[in-house]
Amino acid sequence: MRQAQSLPLLGHLDPAFLGLLDLVQQQLRALFGTANRFTLPIAGTGTAGMEAVVANCIEPGDRVVVGSHGVFGQRFAEAVRRAGGEVVEVRAEFGLPVDVGELERAIAAGPTAAVCIVHAETSTGVLTDLLPVAAAARAAGALLLVDCVTSLAGLTLSFDELGVDAAFSGTQKCLSAPPGLSPVTFSPRALHKAQSRRKPPPFYFDTQLLTGYFGADRAYHHTAPVSMIYALAAALDEVQREGMAARERRHRRAAAALRAGLQELSLQALVPIERATPMLTTVRYPGGVDDKEFRARLRQHHHIEVGGGLGPLAGKVFRVGLMGHGATLQNVLAALTAFAEALGQQGRSASHGEALGAAAAAFEE
Repeated sequence: MRQAQSLPLLGHLDPAFLGLLDLVQQQLRALFGTANRFTLPIAGTGTAGMEAVVANCIEPGDRVVVGSHGVFGQRFAEAVRRAGGEVVEVRAEFGLPVDVGELERAIAAGPTAAVCIVHAETSTGVLTDLLPVAAAARAAGALLLVDCVTSLAGLTLSFDELGVDAAFSGTQKCLSAPPGLSPVTFSPRALHKAQSRRKPPPFYFDTQLLTGYFGADRAYHHTAPVSMIYALAAALDEVQREGMAARERRHRRAAAALRAGLQELSLQALVPIERATPMLTTVRYPGGVDDKEFRARLRQHHHIEVGGGLGPLAGKVFRVGLMGHGATLQNVLAALTAFAEALGQQGRSASHGEALGAAAAAFEE
């Protein structure tokens, strides 16, 4: 990745660079599981991808049902509100999935323009089954808009088969590229909505203008971040070499190993495995463990950073990401050793030897 970013810069309209851009778009289509022509990397983080999807697919007055069971579902709802949408927020407690029956009833309760859902909620580690959500959206004639920031390149996605109309992701999660690009995809239905708006979307996110650069015309729209796209191309090549089936299996094995080790340390995962995303595990603190002290110990003495709890989970949990390059047994064993030591510093004795053995055994199953 570093080698890719150090390549000599080309102009963003240079034919050699445009050839690479075509390849990146082709590989992103494979990852999203789509044939959508409009599949490309937005210059910006995952939140820029969210803004692009909302700005094009939501108009003022549109009734939009949003599944909200974490910080990023809440952010999706807020983005729709700021675009003038009438938000119907179907909420669930952090750590639980959105109730599909409630979502279906909300969709059926009025004319629904769009349904927004987070596939893998980064603040909790809950994985949403998109199949019933997609069926409910399609039955209502609504667009289905999906946040797949944490799941892209970690789980096999089949968005055309499901009927996803627009989705966005980020490069810094399972792709293991630096943050700064947001892969997005828009179906023909989503593009029709974007192009038939009464008022055009913001210039930077306008799908018609973006198509001018990423399509056959190669019309100037903005200066593409060339080095970032080099890094994304290298990451996509890695995914292609490994294969998504093997990549998903590796993420699931790493998650199973972590969970087995956590159990031996008397640490409990927030989300049961049957509804959890394998690339992110949220862990409850045992009583008496100070969150800031624990995470500082990991960072300062073990050079391991884990995420803190967000929203109502702040101070109660920590979040372990095993994504892309990070989803290995070696990293799981290092993390478990560090967790045991940091717990010991707060008077919680833990036998990390048993945890390592359990993790290694689970990884091989």
